[in-house]
Amino acid sequence: MSLTGNWSYPTTIKFGAGRIAELPDACILAGIKNPLLVTDKGLATLPVTQAALDIMDAAGLGRAMFSEVDPNPNEINLAAGVAAYTAGGHDGVIAFGGGSGLDLGKMVAFMAKQSRPVWDYEDVGDWWTRADADAIAPIVAVPTTAGTGSEVGRASVITNSETHVKKIIFHPKVLPTVVICDPELTLSMPKAITAGTGLDAFAHCVEAFSSPHYHPMSQGIALEGMRLVIENLPRAYLDGTDIEARANMMSAAAMGATAFQKGLGAIHAMSHPIGAVYNTHHGTTNAVCMPAVLEFNAPMIKDRFDQAASYLGITNGFTGFYDFVQRFNDSLAIPQRLSQMSVKDDRIDELSAMALEDPSCGGNPVELTRENLAGLFTAVI
Repeated sequence: MSLTGNWSYPTTIKFGAGRIAELPDACILAGIKNPLLVTDKGLATLPVTQAALDIMDAAGLGRAMFSEVDPNPNEINLAAGVAAYTAGGHDGVIAFGGGSGLDLGKMVAFMAKQSRPVWDYEDVGDWWTRADADAIAPIVAVPTTAGTGSEVGRASVITNSETHVKKIIFHPKVLPTVVICDPELTLSMPKAITAGTGLDAFAHCVEAFSSPHYHPMSQGIALEGMRLVIENLPRAYLDGTDIEARANMMSAAAMGATAFQKGLGAIHAMSHPIGAVYNTHHGTTNAVCMPAVLEFNAPMIKDRFDQAASYLGITNGFTGFYDFVQRFNDSLAIPQRLSQMSVKDDRIDELSAMALEDPSCGGNPVELTRENLAGLFTAVI
């Protein structure tokens, strides 16, 4: 079976090894003539990024780049990115990298010509309708990790640098026009990033599958996404050059972000404030939180995991799945507790309050309160 395809769900996706060469065609399809490539500080000087800039330059698209993007991007990064976009007279964005580069790039395209502060477009009710949709610039997304799935998302996560709260900024037109998923761009990921981003994709699928909301399409995508992670993440972790495993993980990442249209839950409600306060890696934080959240949600999700476990190659239903998750984490060198990631237990009340305000709470199968969230934080810190 050839791991190459042209997909139009949820948007146009050019999938396959070597397809970064089609970046100029993707810009043409999106109507971009003068792009700004937005990526993070760590990627800016790496060969994969320089190669993308060379492809742009050779096609007459220039090689403009903005890379002042923190691991948990904030409104300060966003303002600087918008300034660079405006100064260069750009007409679109190439969002390039992992979750931080993709999220910030999408927000630069979104905010460049808006008249209100970014926080006015938070994913609350119909706040997205406040935006001038016609002013949103086109986006081409190029992921270089296999985790967040932000390349197929209609939102970005931006941290408020003053309150240390992560905010989800949503608009339907933030969905990139074209995505290039080239697994060759992920070959140089170190083991820790491979594990953390891969388990982020896994968490997206697990939480979408657990969500009580009705969305059969997302339910099926979440189940297959879990299978792909279970079968391919260990391979990519042990051998980073395994292009088949890398390709399947890149698929799983996009599938997780597509599936969580159905909802997320306590894992993300907890990891968002932890990441905002302690600047932890998002996917790794999700992985540490997952066993405790599965146990907490067990009364509501046991039956569906009993049915799914055999498809995932796991015996003994939900109990087997729960046991597998902890072994999976251990095999990928994930810490068992957040204290091993410098998270302290002296701010549990604050973290619980922040988690309860997170939009992810709405997709958890068991209703979340400050009290039960405090218990979850205690269990994982």
